[in-house]
Amino acid sequence: MARLDKFETEINKSHENAEWKSVKNAPERMKEYRRLAKIHLRKEKRINIRISEKDLMDIQKNAINQGLPYQTLISSIIHKYNAGILVESKD
Repeated sequence: MARLDKFETEINKSHENAEWKSVKNAPERMKEYRRLAKIHLRKEKRINIRISEKDLMDIQKNAINQGLPYQTLISSIIHKYNAGILVESKD
């Protein structure tokens, strides 16, 4: 069995402590959340960028190591940066 990370451990403890409550109209709410997720996660825009061949090769290698298409990795990097998860180093 895989080890749980800190976040997963906190969720597991919360569940074991009976801190979770049923949601009224769960099926309807799930349907609405799925609909909203589809709207917000839809990829509707294309961009073209020029990057160095070395940077592209490095991204492609990293994507292979993560088992992702390289375009998905680039999109993930942009999303993480915009969400403040990925920040520029001050070095």
